[in-house]
Amino acid sequence: MKKYPNLFSPIKLGNLTLKNRIIAAPTSQFNLSPQGYLTRESIAYYELKAAGGVAVVTIGDSIVHTKTGKAHRLQIPLDDEMVLTSLGDAAKAIKRHGAIPSIELQHGGKYGGLPSLAGKDVEGRIPYGPSHEITEDGLEVFEMPEELILEIVEAYGKAAAFVKRAGYEMLMVHGAHGWLLSQFLSPKVKYGGSFENRARLILMVLDCIREAVGPGFPIELRMNGDEFIEGGFTQEDGIKLAKLVENKVDLINVSAGNHEIPELFVRTHPTFFLEPGCNVYLATAIKKSVKVPVACVGGITDPEHMEEIIASGKADIVELARALLADPYLPKKASAGKTEEITPCLRCLTCMSEILVRNTVICTVNPRVGNEFENKFLLPPPEKLKKVLIAGGGPGGMQAAITAAARGHQVILCEKTSSLGGGLKFAEHIPFKDDLHKFRKHLEYMIRASKAVVLLNTEVTPEFVGSQSPDVLIVAVGATPIIPKIPGIDIDKVVLATDIHNADVTIGDKVVILGGGLVGCEEAVYLAKSGKDVTVIEMLDEVARDAPVFYRIALMVELGKYVKVVTATEGKAITEEGILCVDSDGKEKLYEADTIICAVGQRSLTSIVDQLRDTAPEFYYIGDCVRPQKVTEAISTGYNTAMSL
Repeated sequence: MKKYPNLFSPIKLGNLTLKNRIIAAPTSQFNLSPQGYLTRESIAYYELKAAGGVAVVTIGDSIVHTKTGKAHRLQIPLDDEMVLTSLGDAAKAIKRHGAIPSIELQHGGKYGGLPSLAGKDVEGRIPYGPSHEITEDGLEVFEMPEELILEIVEAYGKAAAFVKRAGYEMLMVHGAHGWLLSQFLSPKVKYGGSFENRARLILMVLDCIREAVGPGFPIELRMNGDEFIEGGFTQEDGIKLAKLVENKVDLINVSAGNHEIPELFVRTHPTFFLEPGCNVYLATAIKKSVKVPVACVGGITDPEHMEEIIASGKADIVELARALLADPYLPKKASAGKTEEITPCLRCLTCMSEILVRNTVICTVNPRVGNEFENKFLLPPPEKLKKVLIAGGGPGGMQAAITAAARGHQVILCEKTSSLGGGLKFAEHIPFKDDLHKFRKHLEYMIRASKAVVLLNTEVTPEFVGSQSPDVLIVAVGATPIIPKIPGIDIDKVVLATDIHNADVTIGDKVVILGGGLVGCEEAVYLAKSGKDVTVIEMLDEVARDAPVFYRIALMVELGKYVKVVTATEGKAITEEGILCVDSDGKEKLYEADTIICAVGQRSLTSIVDQLRDTAPEFYYIGDCVRPQKVTEAISTGYNTAMSL
């Protein structure tokens, strides 16, 4: 009997039978061609999800009417005949692994001409929405003419017929997250008056699509269960809409929030500040009101949780996005009962943030993301099996050990303390960092499951390297906290950020954190939620500048709730009363504190690197000992270094 019998039971949608209850939710891909066509890399990205065992893989961000609906620079144009070949190739790649190819039909509405969070390039197009408005930025949105509305409705039908022709066996209509169809649904735009009138467009679209694809072809509708906007689309509206559409669709996918409003973006894409599956209750309310199957989505990462959702009747299907970036093989591993091998998603939004940095998707915990094609076809096996010695049991060192051992090398991992984890150890003390703690435990499990030898309480010195005679030495010894040279920094009330969870450290009720980087801000939220009165002092004009872009949105929301933030201010001296600071205007102020936490950054342990540099035939150094970095870089450099051996 399967460990998760409900999760891995089949379900019928239209004329299809899904082999399990897991759908790969649509995600954007920015490694498309300049025309928006899928490339071999983007096809490999979707194919890997199919290989991992999901029932359906949904291609994301596909626009039905690019002239008015393209919300950012790279989206798949479904009204361009030349995209057909790459679309068909993607469908074939998905079907090759027994999964059903689906695709998301979308229109950006007013964001076809307004700057979007996902990209500012709107190519001078006119923003058309359901009604005339002036945005908070002073930009004008024009009411969409009736002839254009009808043209776009027809475009949905043409796009549906087009994707069916390309080999897709199912499609999703995006009616949520602040895009066109949800713009018309929202009471905020006052289009058409009554709810039934506001729902006319989405009903017209669904009817046009059904006529285009014929009976039996599964149509999925993604809708909001709640917009979470005062005066906007409510949970009651969501139930009304579900009842209106249930005879027109085969699956209702219930999400929430608004992609283009920062405070709601983090509800649409929940971070670890929210409970896993925080939007499931919205799907449950709709499931009680309709007969058609209902899917839930949003921060669902754990197979135990997925099984409970299906078994208890909260939803019929779970849709996963980021969880399948962290581990595309989650379904196969869960089906086989190998849950310890599943790499947990951190819900950190690094994946989406990297889109704005380099137009690509990466993952903190899965270095293969963004390299799917080369990992499948281009990486040769080792020319020679080697003895690999790794100094440092933090995330970079552990990943290097796991990868090198998987490639067949003889691996010895040394950690000078009594436990593995390095910079991840703090996570076990912070409730909202539980996902990161799970990741540390996962790395430890994978090392134990490998053939790597782990030596704790073992410092790697030149003499130790000589005694082992390795072919390769990888140094991952990390960094040490920077201690600013200000008067009073050595008094008892000053605590390093790396030490606040030590058993012998007491944190007072009134806390000042010196340093508003990512570490300082996260510690501030943790302490404030623990009941402390917390102030963050940052010398720059803004805090958390080193955080991933979209995660920073969530972090700023939490800081705004719980923490006093003071920017453009520098610590000058520490006294028994607190910390004396000076702002950019030269004004001094004493911030009283029982405890002052120093979180001004880390300094790489380059002296250790230099001592070990010439002690082995091959030498590499990775992670924080190169320069202080985030977990993402430690994991990727550990993986890539081991793959090069």
